[in-house]
Amino acid sequence: MASIPFTWELLDSTFIIDVRSEIEFEKGHIPGAVNVPILNTEERKIVGITFKKLGQQHAVLKGLELSGPNLSKRLKQAVKLSKNNQNIVVYCWRGGMRSSFFTFLMEFYGINVSVIKGGYKSYRKQVLKSFESTYNFSILSGMTGSAKTTILHELDKINAFSIDLEGLANHRGSSFGALGMAKQPSQEQFENNLSHCLIKVGKQKCWVEDESRTVGATIIPEGIWNQMRKAPHYFLDKPFDIRLDQIMLDYGIFSKEELQSCMERISKRLGPQNTKNAISLLQSEQFREAFSIALTYYDKAYAYHREINPLGKKIQISCNATNNAEIAQHLFKLTNGE
Repeated sequence: MASIPFTWELLDSTFIIDVRSEIEFEKGHIPGAVNVPILNTEERKIVGITFKKLGQQHAVLKGLELSGPNLSKRLKQAVKLSKNNQNIVVYCWRGGMRSSFFTFLMEFYGINVSVIKGGYKSYRKQVLKSFESTYNFSILSGMTGSAKTTILHELDKINAFSIDLEGLANHRGSSFGALGMAKQPSQEQFENNLSHCLIKVGKQKCWVEDESRTVGATIIPEGIWNQMRKAPHYFLDKPFDIRLDQIMLDYGIFSKEELQSCMERISKRLGPQNTKNAISLLQSEQFREAFSIALTYYDKAYAYHREINPLGKKIQISCNATNNAEIAQHLFKLTNGE
C-alpha cells in the first residue's frame, strides 16, 4: 500500500475518495472528493465511545461488526465512482486505519490506490498556509447594484483571472443575499474552496469583488482580507437608477413574502417609518419603489463601511453604460496598460 504526501497537483490529476463519515465530509473535504464512508456518522460515534471505554482493540472489532454488512456495497460504490480513473487516492482524518483498511479492500479487489499521508489533517495545514502567501489582487468595488459579480464573470470570459467570493459562499452579501442561493458551505469548506482557487491563480493578477469580512455566515480569512484592503480598488461609479435596475433584475423575481422577510431583517437600520413604507410597497407589488428605499440605506452603509475600512489606491470608473461585457473589457485594458 503506497502512502503519498498531499500536493495541490493531486486535485487535478487524481480521483479522490474520502472515507470519513458524512458529517465529517460535510464539515469540510478536499474539493472534488467523493464520500464513501466506511462508518456512517452514528456508527463512528459508537466506535468512538467503545474506544474511550474499552480501548483500541475493542473499537476495531466494533468497527468491523458495524461496517461488515455494508463493506461490499461501499466497495462497489467506490469501484463504480472511480471507473476509468488510473490514479486513485483515499484519505481519512489522519491517513490512519480507515483509509488504510479501505485501500486494502480496493487493492484486494484489484485496483491500484494510494493513501494520502497525514490525511485530511495534512491537507488542512496546507489550506491555512495558502492564506499566508502573497497574491496580486485587483479589487472590483462599487455600491450595491453595480453588477460587480456579473462583471467578474465577464472578466473570466476574456481570460482575466477572478475569484467569485460570493459564489464560493453561496451568498450575495446583503440581507437579501441568500435568496435563490443554495445552502452556504461550512466555514471550513469555504476556506477549502477558496484555497483551491488561490492555488490556481498563483502570482497572476486576480480580480476579486470588494466584500465585507463576512459573506453571509462565512468569513474571509484574515490573511486574504488584509491583502484585499491594501490592493488597488477599481470603483464602479454607476448612477442610482442603473443600480436600481440591476437590483430589480437580481431580486425582482422573488415573492413579496420572501422580500418582506429580508426587508424586516434590516428594519432597525432602515428605521420604523422607512420599514413600514417599504413593506407597504412590497405588499402592493411596487418592488422598484421598495428597493429604492433599501438601496438608499445600503448606499449609506457602504459609505460607512469604507470609512472604517480604508482601502488601497482607488481608481474611479464612471459607468453610465449598462453593458457589463464592455465594462469588463475596459477594466481589462486599463489594468494591462492598453
